[in-house]
Amino acid sequence: MQHDSGFGVLTGNNIQTQFFKAGTTIFREGERAQDLFVIKSGEVRIQIGNRTISELSADHIFGEMALIDSEPRSATAIAVTDVELVPLSEKQFLFLVSQTPYFALKVMRVLAQRLRTTNKTFG
Repeated sequence: MQHDSGFGVLTGNNIQTQFFKAGTTIFREGERAQDLFVIKSGEVRIQIGNRTISELSADHIFGEMALIDSEPRSATAIAVTDVELVPLSEKQFLFLVSQTPYFALKVMRVLAQRLRTTNKTFG
């Protein structure tokens, strides 16, 4: 169920991006987490152990839990294709939330949707 998540606004042209080649691990479950990522282009697989939780494409976010609870990564993210990402630090995240309160709601919607999916998968 991929619908427009509306995070494309964060992937404008003058924004610093990170590139990952297809097959590269972006981060691993258990690692220390600092950034949330917006996918500018490409596809990312989120997995726990060997189990795929979701595959995400452009304008979607992942790694958002890092900014909310400061815990280590709860899953592994792998570049399925060549990927261009926009990293958002906690400082940038807080700035966005203060400027655009709706942004916080969008992140909460992503979390809620993922929680429902996880409950269906593991419940």
